[in-house]
Amino acid sequence: MMPEDGSPELSLHDAECKDLQNYTNADGQKIYCKCWKPKGQPRALVFVVHGAGEHCCRYDDLAQILSGLNFYVFSHDHVGHGQSEGDRMIVSDFQIYVRDSLQHVDLVRKAFPDLPMFICGHSMGGAISILMANERPTEFSGLVLISPLVLPNPESATSFKVFAAKILNHVLPNLSLGCIDPNSVSRNKQEVQSYVTDPLVYHGGMKVSFGVQLLNATSRVEKALPHFKLPLLLFHGTADKLCDIRGSQLMMDTVPSEDKTLKVYDKGFHALHKELPEVTSSVFQEIERWLLQRLETMEAAPSSATPAHSL
Repeated sequence: MMPEDGSPELSLHDAECKDLQNYTNADGQKIYCKCWKPKGQPRALVFVVHGAGEHCCRYDDLAQILSGLNFYVFSHDHVGHGQSEGDRMIVSDFQIYVRDSLQHVDLVRKAFPDLPMFICGHSMGGAISILMANERPTEFSGLVLISPLVLPNPESATSFKVFAAKILNHVLPNLSLGCIDPNSVSRNKQEVQSYVTDPLVYHGGMKVSFGVQLLNATSRVEKALPHFKLPLLLFHGTADKLCDIRGSQLMMDTVPSEDKTLKVYDKGFHALHKELPEVTSSVFQEIERWLLQRLETMEAAPSSATPAHSL
């Protein structure tokens, strides 16, 4: 259900984060928010950035694990996605996703000014995460990326980029390029069925204008990689048909970060956090171990922790 236009604006600080249902972005649209509050004192913050066509509540299982470790986890539905306002899967500029995400980060930072903050992004959310870190290089303590969008799909990149970006976007921006094949998301049939029957997942076709914005995003991401110095944990499956694994390999080869790891899953599909049980369990354990190790290092040497962004 879409947030009601008349709902009061809640301050994340005043509501202690638990009651924030939405915030209003720079375009006046209500953005649906979700948070997973730990029972104990929060040790760190994790911002989860979902992918194209889905929504933040699909990350509940991962968020529950992390909140159980006293991470404060928060997320939102991008404009035009899930329970947020906006035309479905239409955005005039990819930067809007980055802008809205940084606005949410600023709200949470007001409530927790001294805690380290990590980002966990999947697919298109991976591209958003990279661009967020590029804009705020001192804001975050590390990135976890699952099958991130770094390079265009090799099967359609050349023809689509030349033809669609230059012609179709001006003539037929709303032309559908086809729907995401649910069977390409995961090898886990239960997860595929959950994806298909989820009313908050967008099941329509991707429009030309949206595809052009994804291409613009990959161009910006490639330019940002040589400046990326944050700790990085990457996951990718060799059978991912939606985001090219060569993008993660390029990132590993390009970023100057001294702390970077790529975990490759043989025959793994796109949503490794929604994959076969043994794959998903491994991904969750790796994320948990990686975050705790970096957090313990920062807590042991607080002077080396990433400084908070000044608002």
